[in-house]
Amino acid sequence: MLSASGPELDAALTELGWAEMLSDMPDLAVPLVFRLLGETGSHASVLVDVVLHATGNEIGQDVELPLPYAGNAWVVWDRSGASDGTTLGGLPLRREDEGYPIRVAEARLAVGWWLVGSARAMLNLARQHALDRVQFGRPIAGFQAIRHRLAETLVAIEGAEATLTLPGVDNPDLTALLAKAAAGKAALTAAKHCQQVLGGIGFTEEHDMHRHVKRVLVLDGLLGSSKELTRRAGAGLRARGSAPRLANL
Repeated sequence: MLSASGPELDAALTELGWAEMLSDMPDLAVPLVFRLLGETGSHASVLVDVVLHATGNEIGQDVELPLPYAGNAWVVWDRSGASDGTTLGGLPLRREDEGYPIRVAEARLAVGWWLVGSARAMLNLARQHALDRVQFGRPIAGFQAIRHRLAETLVAIEGAEATLTLPGVDNPDLTALLAKAAAGKAALTAAKHCQQVLGGIGFTEEHDMHRHVKRVLVLDGLLGSSKELTRRAGAGLRARGSAPRLANL
């Protein structure tokens, strides 16, 4: 896990030109930065910048922006880094009693890439453990049950990434909703399967696995959980009576 997170990482990203990247090439900047946040286990308040940019506001503002959370709840990202005692999954989020509607399509895609990065980090941990752990005279990576769990995790991650890269020209809100749901499902699948591969060591304080699991549980709930978003998409399609084309296959 990286030691640089919160305001320290915010400052580093600002120096690297994060605001210019987000303004000039968001389709490249968002996947790159948020996937790396997941893979390294670090965090920064760049999600707030994504929402600010999507709504035409100045990037980098120190605002308390309410973000929808699973179960009709609301949370606020503390950009000051002073919420260490009240974090959710290691993220400086605090619960709020109420919020107001905001544009979330771009933010859902950003969190989706964050979830995919975390899922890949868990898969790498489980894969390395399977190669190193020896039972009955051979690495457990050779056991069919282990291979199946790792393969199912990889398929879920690749599918989520494919969904996140859909153009979403005709219906960007629905595309982002489905992409966030797919990414959340993939991350939860990775948490389940990779924990099974790691066994007891994955529960220990010294291992990084439990940190990633806690993180994806929170990120899945942020801006709507995979279960909630799937139900919402289904209800919308039933009410509409037809399914829009999201990709040309």
